[in-house]
Amino acid sequence: MTSRTAAPVPDAAPTPAAADLSSETSSVPAVPTASHHWTVRAFRVVAIAEAFSWAGLLVGMYVKWIAEASEIGVKIFGPVHGGLVVAYVALALVVAVRQRWSLLTLFFALAATLPPFLTVFFDRWAHRSGRYEERAGA
Repeated sequence: MTSRTAAPVPDAAPTPAAADLSSETSSVPAVPTASHHWTVRAFRVVAIAEAFSWAGLLVGMYVKWIAEASEIGVKIFGPVHGGLVVAYVALALVVAVRQRWSLLTLFFALAATLPPFLTVFFDRWAHRSGRYEERAGA
């Protein structure tokens, strides 16, 4: 059995502001913080959870309507999916205002709730295109 250890993380190059700050305080190096606000992180988590709830609901609908076995899956995943969609829409509105999204980006975020699993693809696109990055004055 082998033991796995974390690889050492190289120190980030200090910025001029960080160098000034570190000379005024102790000799403890500054740790870079995540650039995403909690609303962005929550939005991303809910987008993924919404996709999983879609999968559960689709399986539940298959069992109920095609296999005609039970409707327990729909009874469980229906309300879960509905609640996650409401949370996704609310967080999309908050993130859109905070990140200063265009109306077209907000439209795509909201439209992503309609087809199954599209919220995950929207999240990946928004991340890759910089829609989650901090904006000046935000």
